[in-house]
Amino acid sequence: MLTTLLNQQRHYLEYFFNHLDIPATEAVIDLCLKVKGLLIFTGIGKSGIVAEKIAMTLVSTGTKAIFLPPVNFLHGDFGILSSEDCMIILSKSGETEELLNLIPFIKKRGALLTALVSNEKSRLARQADRVVLLPVLKELCPFNLAPTTSTEVQLLFGDLLAVALMQRKRMTLSSYGENHPSGMIGKRATIKVEEVMVPQKDLPLCFPHHRLEEALSIFSQKNVGCLLIVSENCHLQGIFTEGDLRRSLQSLGSGVMYNTLDTLMTPSPHTINKGTLAWEALQLMQRNPNKWMSALPVVENHELVGLLRMHDIVHLGLR
Repeated sequence: MLTTLLNQQRHYLEYFFNHLDIPATEAVIDLCLKVKGLLIFTGIGKSGIVAEKIAMTLVSTGTKAIFLPPVNFLHGDFGILSSEDCMIILSKSGETEELLNLIPFIKKRGALLTALVSNEKSRLARQADRVVLLPVLKELCPFNLAPTTSTEVQLLFGDLLAVALMQRKRMTLSSYGENHPSGMIGKRATIKVEEVMVPQKDLPLCFPHHRLEEALSIFSQKNVGCLLIVSENCHLQGIFTEGDLRRSLQSLGSGVMYNTLDTLMTPSPHTINKGTLAWEALQLMQRNPNKWMSALPVVENHELVGLLRMHDIVHLGLR
């Protein structure tokens, strides 16, 4: 039974994707970009809940939007509506009286009206300035009554609209983070490498000609999980990690202690800029799923200025 329902749901959603009017959708996206005022969403029942969610998503992704219940408009909230705004009404049937009653007042204010409906012959569709038909083959409800597929496609369209506007506006992770100063999203979008890294003064620095036995004391004292091999002007030459130490001992035995670091280090390791977001650095460190980088040197103008460790990023809760 559950498998049958899942197959039905997939079929109904594929119908939406296959029949959505792309030119009409593009026209609404262009309209939303050009609106100088607010995008004001409204709807009744389940469509109203979806309309509120779409408005909230748009606000969080940099678009001025608001949701207001239709009854509130008729009891004072029309005061917010201006000729620079666009009213976006969600309705499967396009025949809901509470929504149709709003149309004369919207027109009188000179605002644009966009209808997101599943009935192209509805009164709402006929009177709107822009219409997108949200194709619904059938509700998942066995009686074809409870809003199921219809609200799913409304939500899908709303997410499509929000992300399309983000792309058109060339929104960056940094600007997105400005709208989310708290929580996981805020951390990922605002915390930079320089705020997390171990600074140069606390790093175990060695020269290429140093023997491993000479460097081990520095390795232990600084305790950051690796040695950074640099030139005299602190330009990064290579890195030698705890993993490298284990592998060297296994393959070369105790005699490895007399090897110089330039023969043991990983030359030209991956590096990161201190102004990079720590979240982006984490993606680089996890790029190879079979071999994560535990540490990433931070370099500015070829000079080693710090070290970013996976441990510190995880401790911040960025994963």
